[in-house]
Amino acid sequence: MAKIKFLTDTASDIPLAQAEAADIEMLSFMLTINGDSYREQRDLSKEEFYDLLEHADDLPSTSQITAFTFEELFRKYLDEGYTDVIYVSINASGSATYQNACNARDTLYQDYPEAAEKMHIHILDSGNYTLTYGYPVLQAKKMADEGKPVEEILAYLEDFIAKIGVYFLPMTLKYVKKSGRLTAAAAFAGELLGLCPIIRISHGVISVAEKVRGEKNIVQKMTDRVCSVILPGSPYLVISGKYDTYAAQVASALTERLGYPPADTGKIGSAVAINAGYDLTAVAMLEKQD
Repeated sequence: MAKIKFLTDTASDIPLAQAEAADIEMLSFMLTINGDSYREQRDLSKEEFYDLLEHADDLPSTSQITAFTFEELFRKYLDEGYTDVIYVSINASGSATYQNACNARDTLYQDYPEAAEKMHIHILDSGNYTLTYGYPVLQAKKMADEGKPVEEILAYLEDFIAKIGVYFLPMTLKYVKKSGRLTAAAAFAGELLGLCPIIRISHGVISVAEKVRGEKNIVQKMTDRVCSVILPGSPYLVISGKYDTYAAQVASALTERLGYPPADTGKIGSAVAINAGYDLTAVAMLEKQD
């Protein structure tokens, strides 16, 4: 019988207490703010991070999770008799963490050739951030608890990752400009004209889906966008930052238009906040495929 260990990182935005209750290993990214370092979710809550980010002199930074960290964990799981380890990582295009996990797996199998037969290590690039992969990890763990085979669990995760997209609207372009996710010129033009971009992330690709003029149009534009792309009947997630006013309104509007509520709600962590700011509204959903 398979003995499965689930592993993810704090950019998944699964609350630490929830991950621990589900026996999901959560690796913290290190944050550096104003010269001080913190372990995400362990030394610093999301609310505390928002406050520090708002008043930071310079843009905070995050450090990748090292191959050494993964090597230690993989050897520990091998000793504990796990037959399968499933790690779903932060977007590989934005962090070397995914590759570090792959390198650690290769090192383990080189150092202990017999480990390749005893414990299978499955490493999946989410191609995204926040609950876009936190949510399916939680669902996959439930599947394992129900006795579903590893192949079925991996198929679920791979299908979810292939179809998920997230649309978010930052309330200020300050952090987007600093991080380089949009060109400074485009960001400046948006501010000058009173426009806010709805930004899409899918398969590691970041793009501007459309622009919203005026805060009064945010809920309508976000709702219209989701309803136009969502795979009918599939789950969706509503995500916010420090404030959730618009997120709550979007959730209510989508519940009315789609006929069912969000599968989950949550708040962004440092990986998104550093690049998009602490105040945003986002919706993630499985998108219709061409």
